[in-house]
Amino acid sequence: MSIPRPADGVSGAGAHRVSTWFSVTGLLLLATVLAAAFVQVRQQALLDLAVRSQDDYLVLSLYQVEIEYLRLRERLRRDVGAPAGSTELQLRYDIFVSRVSMLGSDRAQRLLAAGAVSPQVQREIDSFIRHADIYLGSNPPGALSPQAASALLSSLEALGEPIHAMMLEASHRVAEQITERQIRVRQHNQIGLALTVFLLAMVIGFAAVALRQVRQVEERRRRLELLADQLRDARIEAEAASQAKSEFLADMSHELRTPLHGLLGMLSLVRDSPRDPHAAHWLATADESAQHLLRLLDDILDLSKLESGMLTLAPVPVRLAVLLREVQTLLQPAAGAKGLGLHVTLDPALPEAVLLDPTRVRQVLINLVANAVKYSDTGATILHCRLLADESRAPTLEFDVADTGIGMDRETLARLFRRFSRADTATVRRQGGTGLGLAISRNLARLMGGEILVRSTPGAGSVFSFRCPLLPAAAPAAAERPADLPRGRPLQVLVAEDHPVNRQYMAALLARLGHHARMVDNGLAALQVLQEQAAGAATPPLDLVLMDVHMPTMDGVAATEAIRALPGPAGRVCVLALTADVFADTRERCLAAGAVEVATKPLSLDALRELLARHFGDGAGQPDWPARSADAPDAGDEAAVLIDRGTLHAVRDLMGTDGLPRLYASFFAQADDAARRMRESMHHADLEALSRCAHGVKGAALNLGLPALAKAAAVLNHEAAALAAPQLAQAVQRFEDIAAATRATCRAEGLVE
Repeated sequence: MSIPRPADGVSGAGAHRVSTWFSVTGLLLLATVLAAAFVQVRQQALLDLAVRSQDDYLVLSLYQVEIEYLRLRERLRRDVGAPAGSTELQLRYDIFVSRVSMLGSDRAQRLLAAGAVSPQVQREIDSFIRHADIYLGSNPPGALSPQAASALLSSLEALGEPIHAMMLEASHRVAEQITERQIRVRQHNQIGLALTVFLLAMVIGFAAVALRQVRQVEERRRRLELLADQLRDARIEAEAASQAKSEFLADMSHELRTPLHGLLGMLSLVRDSPRDPHAAHWLATADESAQHLLRLLDDILDLSKLESGMLTLAPVPVRLAVLLREVQTLLQPAAGAKGLGLHVTLDPALPEAVLLDPTRVRQVLINLVANAVKYSDTGATILHCRLLADESRAPTLEFDVADTGIGMDRETLARLFRRFSRADTATVRRQGGTGLGLAISRNLARLMGGEILVRSTPGAGSVFSFRCPLLPAAAPAAAERPADLPRGRPLQVLVAEDHPVNRQYMAALLARLGHHARMVDNGLAALQVLQEQAAGAATPPLDLVLMDVHMPTMDGVAATEAIRALPGPAGRVCVLALTADVFADTRERCLAAGAVEVATKPLSLDALRELLARHFGDGAGQPDWPARSADAPDAGDEAAVLIDRGTLHAVRDLMGTDGLPRLYASFFAQADDAARRMRESMHHADLEALSRCAHGVKGAALNLGLPALAKAAAVLNHEAAALAAPQLAQAVQRFEDIAAATRATCRAEGLVE
């Protein structure tokens, strides 16, 4: 497929349009510069006007006070011998008082208040006027005698120097203001001129850019011709990639069908012959097929997350020796079954603990070591962890996986890490696999800031080197276990769970494992139980708290924080958080509050057994567990969407056949009540209450194996705030419809009477 080239006439017209556009833009910029210059000139005129209308005239008014003071003093000196009949003295006094009253204006007060002597002078003037009003006021209570006139003259003469000092002080202040304003005006003018120069420079720069852009138009036309050739080559590569993907999908179709057929076949044999002595072998084969299928799906999911950027790392301090021992322990049986050695070595120069994501590093190492074991028939596989120290780069942690297997040629190495690609040899075909493991491992290594390198020779084995940055960290503290807990002793467990069905389910799980459970329905009640223990109550001390995260009154995070603040053993009790959320921030909040671990609901018997064994030793997870019923689900069951039969069988084993109707009836009663409360919450626009109702149903539905209803509740739990009113009403209606359909299916299965 080729791309048509533009005609010369079309390109010329395009260049003409570009030139016109740049010309118009240049004129607009020039007009902007002229407008800015006009604004600056106008602003300068306004500033000059403002300067003329400021406090300058106020100084003249203040000088009038001093002038009238002098005139009053001269008049009083003349009339001191016979003042009673002098109208001229009275007039001078009235004028002086009127001038003094001008000092009380806001502007005069702001000017005078900045001085050191002005406040005292004003008080002295006010004192003189109050004394003089007795004789010279509008309604004087006494006559001005020569003696009184002489006393007033003495007081008035004492004001001469202070009034003069006040006038000088005000004059200096006004002079400072004028100087300051002039400086600001000059600065403003300088800024305006700089702005004008800057705009002119921008115009010149724009003209240069415009000229360059016009020249680039022609260059782009030539590049389009080259791009057409490149697109043709890219199309050929895309077709090749599509062919590779089609081959991969064909392989995956075969890979998925093989374990699935084995799984369905073994389950059908067990279903049809529940008492056959070979049933255990058939179940083991079915489990192996299911695990194979699960690994395939996990690989596809991991690759999808990596490509979409949704997979994130969670680095924590990890002991390298422990990590390597875990990998060796996991893969030692596979190596031993083939008569291969599996050796692990650790460079003593490495720190005891490093900062990395143990789950993802373990995933990469398991993939590399498993491949080494898979493609080796003799010899041994060696996993060596060492320090790469080089002055030219930062310290690097390297995991080398060396095998004595079939090796690879150059062609195979070139496409080794390519998606949807596997080596096309009889040995590889016989071993099977998705062809995604190495692609996922390399993407994980790059996500950690590292890389995977490989060197290999056909028939002489391969060496895969997984490198990542070395970040030393403090060694993680060992999990604290109760020192007085004997192996296998029943644990005292407090379960904080707001949903009654979930409480019944957790009680059955703990009872099956031989432990004693105490139930509360919110975090505050759990805290009160621990407070009683801290106060020395007679109740048996608790070994473990299974804390649901989302609860009314007090949620699990707040309750855990409060428990950690308690004194003595009650504050150090093992708290395991339970949540149906899969969000990273939920896990971080729980761990920050003091939870020892965060487990995801629904919690199966095996998961709870492993959880207890991890924190209280192997004996805590060993139940008195009868053999599971051999009833197998029908692969063609139409109710499979509404009921997870694997979970249903687990619940039946826990509760017994007689206890199921009561458990499921209690759940559907709670679901009906939750639907009613969700309707009320929607009517009152209380989306938080609606989300809480849906959360309780979601966890219980997962525990009872009702995935469709759990999914409908999860939508309301997580997306209620984001849905518009009509969409929210549809989601609630869908929840009610699925609840009704699930109830009918459970009734048909005999789970509800």
